[in-house]
Amino acid sequence: MLLDAIDQIEVFVQVFVLVYALTIVLYVLASWLRLPYSLNPVQRFLHDVCDPYLRIWRRILPVRFGPVDLSPMVAIFALWVLGRLVTFGLSKLH
Repeated sequence: MLLDAIDQIEVFVQVFVLVYALTIVLYVLASWLRLPYSLNPVQRFLHDVCDPYLRIWRRILPVRFGPVDLSPMVAIFALWVLGRLVTFGLSKLH
């Protein structure tokens, strides 16, 4: 029973990392495009969900490369690493 719970937590972490990384990619794409007014709530949702996490990386990263913001790439990589560490730690509980 405990092994089933650990497996479910591992799957949850993997899916969460994937969905949040895709959300960050959508946020970046939406910031590049001029969306119609009807999609404004979607853009607002993406901003509300992604911007607090990206702000952390914008404060940490010392250099901006002109108009290019590297914080989404660093944020997705850090999220992936954290997800791998969590699943590795959970796999040790088996």
